[in-house]
Amino acid sequence: MHVDALIEFLAGLEQNNNRPWFAWNKPAYDILRGEFLTLVADVAARVAKFDSDLGAVDPGKAVFRIYRDTRFARDKAPYKTQFAAAIGDRSKRGQAPGYYFHIDHAGLLMAGGGIYRPLPPILLAIRRHIAAKPALLTRALADPRFARTYGGLAEEDALARPPRGFAADLPHIDAIRQRHYFAVVETDLRRQPPKDLAGDLARHFRDLVPLMRWLRGAVGDAARP
Repeated sequence: MHVDALIEFLAGLEQNNNRPWFAWNKPAYDILRGEFLTLVADVAARVAKFDSDLGAVDPGKAVFRIYRDTRFARDKAPYKTQFAAAIGDRSKRGQAPGYYFHIDHAGLLMAGGGIYRPLPPILLAIRRHIAAKPALLTRALADPRFARTYGGLAEEDALARPPRGFAADLPHIDAIRQRHYFAVVETDLRRQPPKDLAGDLARHFRDLVPLMRWLRGAVGDAARP
C-alpha cells in the first residue's frame, strides 16, 4: 500500500470534495482502492492465524464505500475523506463484534474494534453479561497486551446514569452505562511512516483478541432465554 499516495489523494479530496475533481482523479482512486483491497486481504489472512472465529473475509465487502449517503445529511459533500474497512461479517453489523481500521485525509490511522451501535437486544445482553459475570470483563481489560495497546474501552456516548434495571453499585457500572463496546488506537502515519502496515494492523488486532472473545461470549447471551 502506497500510504503517502493515499494520504495525498485523500487530502486533495478533502479540499475538493466535488464530483468534477473526483472524476478527474478517478484513475488514482481506482489504483489506491485496489491496493487497499490487497491490504485488507493481507490483514484478514494474518488475523485468521490467531483468531479462528473470524471466518471468511471478502475484501470487496469489507471495504466501505467512499460515496456518502447525503439524502438526510446537512453536509452534502459527496465523498468520504477516508479509506475504511471492517474485518468481520458486515451482515451482522450491530449484532457481532468485528475489527475495524481507517486512514483519513490527515494521515491518521485508527485501528481497533468491538461492537458499535449494537442492536437493543444485543446491548441488553452485553449489559446483563457484565452484571452477571463481572470477573470476565475484569480479566479481559487486565490482559497485558490489551491494556498496553488500548488502555480500556473507548468512552463515547455513555449514559449519564445506569440504565433501567441496573443498580448504581454494580461492578463495572461505568461499562454498563456504555452504548458501544469497542477500543481503538490512533497513529499519525505522517510522523510514524509504517514499514509494514499490514503487520502493524495485525498486531493491533492481536492485542484486541481478549475484548473480542469477551464480547462474543456476551453477545452469545442474546440467543439464550
